[in-house]
Amino acid sequence: MQLEQSIRAELDRPGKDILLMTHIVLGYPSLDINREVVRQMVDNGVEIIEMQIPFSEPMADGPTIVRANQEALEAGTTVRECLEFAEDMCKEHDISFLFMTYYNILYKYGVEAFFKKAKEIGIKGFIIPDLPPEEGEEFWALASQYDIAPTLIYAPTSTEERMQELAANARGFIYCVARKGVTGKQTDFDASFDQYMARCRRNTSLPLAVGFGISCRDDIAYLTGKADIGVIGTATINLVDDKGPEAVGPFIASLR
Repeated sequence: MQLEQSIRAELDRPGKDILLMTHIVLGYPSLDINREVVRQMVDNGVEIIEMQIPFSEPMADGPTIVRANQEALEAGTTVRECLEFAEDMCKEHDISFLFMTYYNILYKYGVEAFFKKAKEIGIKGFIIPDLPPEEGEEFWALASQYDIAPTLIYAPTSTEERMQELAANARGFIYCVARKGVTGKQTDFDASFDQYMARCRRNTSLPLAVGFGISCRDDIAYLTGKADIGVIGTATINLVDDKGPEAVGPFIASLR
């Protein structure tokens, strides 16, 4: 319940009609640059940061994030370094930090050992896109034991029955994929998207986050009142590539 409570407390603050969640790939371009990017994100109002532990086959991700994962691994980024970095971030910044990765990372580390370490660090949630609730029984039990919220994912193709099944296992918030496919492509908002968001809202009492292709102030404005959290991922990675980490702060500040 810790993550959901944090989200609702932020939403209750004056002027917080929608929260911002951002995404970084740990070790890309480097952990030092990650550190500066996180600082700029927090200083400019981001409430949640999703830290991706790089994996060799990031199946839910588009070309930009796949490349970032590959380059982080080629540079030698290890799970241990990611955990140490996350511990520093949780100590330095008073926001919610999540781990996003794939189940093989937890399996190789030891699932309970990973939960225990994440809890010690101060991580509030996990996003594991290749682990449906029908699998990984140990994972779901440990999520409750350690009070680390497992975030599950709605897609436009999800039936209402499936949404209800996912909501029964999720904690913290539901991640609503704005469109079919992988991360990175621009999303067009239309009447079908509004209908999809209405379905999402009907089938869970958890806060709703929307990601995949969210990249500008207009997108965040459109989501306000429909979602509780707007997720910015590929856009900030591209920005760091093109203009350097110092461009991140002004970009985040421009979103609301």
